[in-house]
Amino acid sequence: MNKVKWGVLGTAGIAKGATIPGMLLADNCEVYAIAGRNPDKVKDFVSRFGFKKSYLSYDELINAPDIEAVYIPLPNNLHKEWVIKALRAGKNVLCEKPLALNADDAREMYAVARETGKILMEAYAYLHSPYMESLIADVKGGLIGDPVYIDTSFMTQGYKEDFRLHKEFGGGMIYDLGCYCTTMILSMIDSDIDYVKCVAEMTDEGVDAFAGAIMGFKNGARAAFNVGMVMGIGSNARFDRLYIRGTKGEIHSMVPYNESGDVSYTVISEGKHITRMINVPSNYTLEVTDLGESILTGKAPLITPEFSIRNAELLDKLLNCIGY
Repeated sequence: MNKVKWGVLGTAGIAKGATIPGMLLADNCEVYAIAGRNPDKVKDFVSRFGFKKSYLSYDELINAPDIEAVYIPLPNNLHKEWVIKALRAGKNVLCEKPLALNADDAREMYAVARETGKILMEAYAYLHSPYMESLIADVKGGLIGDPVYIDTSFMTQGYKEDFRLHKEFGGGMIYDLGCYCTTMILSMIDSDIDYVKCVAEMTDEGVDAFAGAIMGFKNGARAAFNVGMVMGIGSNARFDRLYIRGTKGEIHSMVPYNESGDVSYTVISEGKHITRMINVPSNYTLEVTDLGESILTGKAPLITPEFSIRNAELLDKLLNCIGY
């Protein structure tokens, strides 16, 4: 099988703990190069994951002629700069969510992708899961009728120190966790947004530590979500929830975003209770495999520019509500 040579920009925790282990399991991916600004961390990544090349400069990696695709897990405020640089250097790009700090930046990034003829995809690993494929099939297939209300939550531990706590890095819970909830909602409701309302508990640093939102759609559907780092500093605790009400039934799920292994959700429709049991491999493997197939075959990636821009527009509305 043909393989895409991947480079990774930065030694972020998401790369170390999730994406690179997923890459190693992808048949069409070669974990090839790592770049970082801390020599000790770069050395650890080479030892841990078997990178063939390493750099202490992001520019060196993106300009290396043998690298075909770049994964960018840098802090949110650096996404636009390095996505555009990588695209202009002739690289396909997988960029961690949220892709951009606002919808205008997202549009600019995708314009550069079109100009250079390269693929840019936002990294929402959970959207590649067979769990999501099953959920979407049940909802879009009419099993519970037309969706009228969605409620979802994503709560995590707190942090003593983290980029999420700093506004200059694009921190805050709407950027970090709310984007999961908004992409879930937009995956299920095919309608333009009518209104958005959001409240948040803001830190002294000016970022949202705990937020709740409601929104209405022009087809009459409504949705709500809660996100926050409220489960205790260093607790490693989290709480995820999804409820979808349709005109003929409802879906209940407690499956965490990005979960792998054996998962299930319950459908209640016209008096029947149905339990869907799904085995989910690493979402990160599925994500990298999908983009690799797009690079190798020319097929469209699962997460499209239109979807990411629509989500960025919704995040803009939410952040404007809380005065971010």
